[in-house]
Amino acid sequence: MSSLRSLAPIETSTYNRTMPSTLIVGASRGLGLELAKALVSQGHDVFATIRSAKSASSLPSSVHVIEGVDLSEESAGPTIVRGLKGQKLDLVIVTAGVFKKETLDNPNFHDEVEMYKVVAIAPVFIAHHLWKADLLPSGSKFILISTEGGSIQLRTKEEGGGNYAHHGSKAAENMVGKLLSSDFHDKGVTVVMIHPGFMRTDMTKGVGYDQYYDSGGAVEPSEAARSTLEFISTITHEKTGTFWAPRGPRDIGEAERVLGKNLPTPLQLPW
Repeated sequence: MSSLRSLAPIETSTYNRTMPSTLIVGASRGLGLELAKALVSQGHDVFATIRSAKSASSLPSSVHVIEGVDLSEESAGPTIVRGLKGQKLDLVIVTAGVFKKETLDNPNFHDEVEMYKVVAIAPVFIAHHLWKADLLPSGSKFILISTEGGSIQLRTKEEGGGNYAHHGSKAAENMVGKLLSSDFHDKGVTVVMIHPGFMRTDMTKGVGYDQYYDSGGAVEPSEAARSTLEFISTITHEKTGTFWAPRGPRDIGEAERVLGKNLPTPLQLPW
């Protein structure tokens, strides 16, 4: 696997000046936790946000934990900046998400608002506060963990309806990433959206997707973290503003029906 060690270290860091510095937003479990573990093993100086202190015990002891970060609250951005204590970043990965199942018969207004706030609104303010604090230097990468569920083109009648806020917030997140890529383009910050794969997590199990784990080729978060980081290591500024599936079409149900056969891996996904 490719390593991210090739990222240039930041000379003005207040922590370890010889290591690439990474911020994982949403690292208490699932993909975020596995990304933090993998990056520590690769020699990164890792900062990780969690909502409550009880989640900190799962993270490697070398991780700088930033507690009290709730992406549904406006305070999230300033809390992250305070926790970084001036550390400039080579890489930011925003993994936090919310998935609450709903149908046309039973939509939930509160749940919808929460999903949009966490998934599509929070990244704007995280990027804003990191930029205003001068913590995103030229050459850094800002990654939004999205999902193929946010691709309008891949949503077909065979896939069915429902789950409006989950899919809608992810489509909005993709648009946010596209717009951020324009604002950051001349500043040298690369913004990319990534579908890490269909994963066996508490989130997907909680909405009943565990029944599709075997047929859908669901993988453990640790495997998704590996392929995600391998892909991130290849990203250049020419890819800014694009949307990718590092694992290719293997766990995207409508990939062949919509995009055709013999699709490449990694696969650039349509909006």
